[in-house]
Amino acid sequence: MNKPRKHSSIVRGHDCPIVPWKNGMGMTQEIAVQPSKSDADDFLWRVSVAEVNSAAPFSSFSGIDRHIVLLQGAGFTMTLDGSRAHTLDTPFVPFAFAGEAAVAVTLVDGATRDFNLMVQRTEARGDVVVLSEPGVHRLEPEVVLVYAARGEISTPDGMLRTGDTWRRGPAPPQITLHDGAIALAIGIRLTV
Repeated sequence: MNKPRKHSSIVRGHDCPIVPWKNGMGMTQEIAVQPSKSDADDFLWRVSVAEVNSAAPFSSFSGIDRHIVLLQGAGFTMTLDGSRAHTLDTPFVPFAFAGEAAVAVTLVDGATRDFNLMVQRTEARGDVVVLSEPGVHRLEPEVVLVYAARGEISTPDGMLRTGDTWRRGPAPPQITLHDGAIALAIGIRLTV
């Protein structure tokens, strides 16, 4: 008789599907979505890593709060609703904006990779917390996953390497960052 396999809560970056942007003008690697079978219009929260390699506008997501973090590349300037500009050129610094904003992009110098958190604003609040100090980090109760933005990170379920994700379950809520590692801890708080 076979024993049931333990479900791994580590998602390797190379196992994540590549899907088109909602507007069809780019591609993104879908890391996690809740509920798990949701599409671009009915998720509670979604985490992805996008390749931005042209001045294509961002997709519009009405009722969604978005958080973006530059992972690689020189970055870009976002012009929101034709007037407010934000330059995303410093890696690992989150920037939040409304998903329904019209976002035009001007690349600084070539393609970028960007981490994205999207949260249905009427049902939840989301945060991206950047952890960069080597050593043990105890996670807040609302942290649902940890993304390895750089380096190696030990979790109760195994080692993460750049691009991997740990979906937190009943395991102890702590991780260990090795020298040079950077983790993005994603917190979700339900409001309804």
